[in-house]
Order: sequence, then C-alpha cells, then structure tokens
Amino acid sequence: MDMDEESTAEQAQARPMLHLGETAPDFEAVTTHGPIKLSDYKGGWVILFSHPADFTPVCTTEFIGFAKMHPELEKRGVKLIGLSVDSVHSHIAWVRNIEEKMGVKIPFPVIADLNMNVGTLYGMIHPGQSATAAVRCVFVIDPDQILRAMIYYPLSTGRNMDEILRLVDALQAADKYGIATPADWRPGDQAIVPPPATTDEAEKRLGEGYDCKDWYFCKKTI
Repeated sequence: MDMDEESTAEQAQARPMLHLGETAPDFEAVTTHGPIKLSDYKGGWVILFSHPADFTPVCTTEFIGFAKMHPELEKRGVKLIGLSVDSVHSHIAWVRNIEEKMGVKIPFPVIADLNMNVGTLYGMIHPGQSATAAVRCVFVIDPDQILRAMIYYPLSTGRNMDEILRLVDALQAADKYGIATPADWRPGDQAIVPPPATTDEAEKRLGEGYDCKDWYFCKKTI
C-alpha cells in the first residue's frame, strides 16, 4: 500500500460511522448532470449508491438494473444518485457505452468522487475491500434528509434491485400508516400493528379488530 492509499485508509477508519435516524451529511459534488448538492433534494426521497469502478461487468449489470427500476422509483418520488471514484469523463464515456452496447439509457446523475470526499463522508471506502474504490453502498434518505436505511455489499456481489424497491415501499408505508412491516412484506400484504406500550393497552388489543396471534403480535390490512 503506498502513502496515498494509507492516507485514504486512515481517513476512512477515522470517519465516525453514520447512524440511522440522523441527518444525512450534506455535500456538493460534480456529476454527469452537472454540480449537485444533497440539500437541493430536500423534500423528496433519495437513494445514494456507490459502485467500485466504471467499465466493470458487475457494476454495468447494476447500472442497467437501476436504470430499469428508475421509472418505479420516480412513481414513488425517489431520486437516484450514483457515485464512484472515477472521473466525470470516465462516467460519461461509460454511460454512453452502456447505452450503445446494452441499449439502456442511464437517466440519473453519477458523482465523480476522485478525491473520495463523499465516499469518505459516507463511509463508502472499506480498506479491507479496497483503499481506492468504494464498496457497493445504498443509502435511503427521506424528504427531511434523515438517513433511513443503509445496505452494504462486497465488491464481488451485485445488488438485488427488487429488495431496494421493496425497502422503499416498506419505509414509505411505515411513514404513511404508522405501521411496521414483517419479513418479506410487499405492498398488499398485511402490516404489523405496533405492540401495546402498557398493560391497559395490551388488555384492549385483542378486542380492537386486528388479526392477532396474541396481544403483542397483530396485523392489519393497509
């Protein structure tokens, strides 16, 4: 590892870990769609995701997957922002290559993070995987710019786009209806009613008309 790689690794290790429920760190960056700030997206949902490198096979399949999912995210008011440590010119060339060779247009901006500022800010650089490339991170940020979910994948494993969309649906349903979602939940399935917080509420719960297995485990249709 050379001195630049050591410095990047030290920065990544020194950066405090992001926590769910906290404000997502703001940033300004150059992208394939021009300069952006995260704060410009306030009022809508955002998925910020990173990939290790342009012109690589797994990342190409993921970009095709994100592009195909883009219309569904738009219906849900979600904006996509991609990122890697490559230059904006590399991003432009790769996006054009995907459209030319794969017939898929990439409709979202891709951050050029050559200095790794955003990658370090969001803990995307994991020295155990690579000191010079971001791992496959997904950050879901709500309209108040609160960090609601984080998913990390290793360099070798492409993401499951269906799960990312399911996660967005679950978060938005939780906000809208004040519920929680069980394992493998999808829109149309019953949701979990938050359990009672007092003995009096527990006593009443079974008579409130929910589909209950017991006082703490009740579901309802939303």
